[in-house]
Amino acid sequence: MSGYRETGGSNEMTFPALPPAPGRGFAHTWWGHAWLRSLEDSALDRGQVKTGRRYARSGAVGAVSVRPGGLTAVVRDGDGTAHRTDVLVQEFTEAEWDRLLGLAAAEAGYIAALLDREVPPELVEDAAAAGVELLPGIGDLDPRCDCDGWDHCPHTAALCYQVARLLDQDPFVLLLLRGRGERELVAELEARSAAGAQEADEAPAEAPPADAGIPAADAYAAAEAGTLPALPPPPSLPEAPGQPPTLDTETEPELDVDAVEFLAQAAANEAHRLLALALAPGHADRAPTAPLTTTEDAVRLTAEASDFRVRSRLAVAIGRDRAAMDLAVRAWGFGGPAALAALEDDWAPDRATLARARAALATAWADERAPVLRRLRARWSEAPEAPEAPEVAEAPEASEAPAPPEPSASGTDRQLRLGREGRWWPYRREAGRWIPAGPSAPDPASAWAAVDTPTDAP
Repeated sequence: MSGYRETGGSNEMTFPALPPAPGRGFAHTWWGHAWLRSLEDSALDRGQVKTGRRYARSGAVGAVSVRPGGLTAVVRDGDGTAHRTDVLVQEFTEAEWDRLLGLAAAEAGYIAALLDREVPPELVEDAAAAGVELLPGIGDLDPRCDCDGWDHCPHTAALCYQVARLLDQDPFVLLLLRGRGERELVAELEARSAAGAQEADEAPAEAPPADAGIPAADAYAAAEAGTLPALPPPPSLPEAPGQPPTLDTETEPELDVDAVEFLAQAAANEAHRLLALALAPGHADRAPTAPLTTTEDAVRLTAEASDFRVRSRLAVAIGRDRAAMDLAVRAWGFGGPAALAALEDDWAPDRATLARARAALATAWADERAPVLRRLRARWSEAPEAPEAPEVAEAPEASEAPAPPEPSASGTDRQLRLGREGRWWPYRREAGRWIPAGPSAPDPASAWAAVDTPTDAP
């Protein structure tokens, strides 16, 4: 990479401070995104990560020193206070390097891609299968900072975001963190490649396989006779979804590359989830789930997206403003399609459903948990079979005999909603609108407890 200077030999490099990056993403390659996912999935405080992203975007990160096992930079707060910041990464053992280099040298395309500053996803997948995780995963980025912040503070987060820009330009930065510099790696790869070519020249020609298959007529005859062998066992579930290839090119694309890469990764994640369900015990006995609607799928994707532009485009695609989409995403996090339906689906229960709801409220009111049921409301649409909403029912004093409220009894800032699936969803009024307050519960009392228990948005 142009612009760096070696310090202390080939196994340490220092990259000058990068200019501010207003309005641009910090990673455009698939391996840069994987680096940032490790940060964002590991951090316990998303607020500190967001602050670190702002620091990196504003140019608050100084020169970055990269060495085997760690990164170092000075990061400045908004008031100019400087902090020594380190992020440590586990180095590979000699055995891990031997396996990785053996895989890379076995494919000429892998070496060419690395020299062209590309990371072939097939190399990463082959290495993972051999027990060598080239890209960091959850918890692999170990933060250290003199601000004494816990977990990833804004300074370590800013350093990680800045390093994503370096990785975009030169993946050898990641290999240096794992313990080997570029010159050393290239020399060893060339030596291994040459040795492999010599062995191939000296090896005797392989004989054709003894069993190259059977005639098609024999296979059809076996099928008709019912003597086909049993199917092989299903494949094992991969530990994580696959990484789609990068779409970056040297020409200006006619599509939104970041959005397409996000959709590809989201599809890989969903395929991994569905495969896990298919391989789970008892899958054949479970009823199939209904496919997601366009709106439900857009909300699901928005919940996974971290790029503001992608989230905005998804909202526009289904005709929502940012506030409405944020509310839908919050509901989705508490229960997927059922939670979204509780937020948006007005429905009128039939008489049997209404009777069961009243009985559930009466039971909850008489239960020992009754003190938490101050004011209730289940949302009913106006329909011929829906009862008129009575006046607000206040909970009686403890000395009085409790009287069960109507299902539509309501308070000014608390609410319960009965979903079509028969579960109760807690809601809280904030800033003049009803927002989901927690996951559903099978009975009103348990759901109501969530209304009075602060719950972070999922």
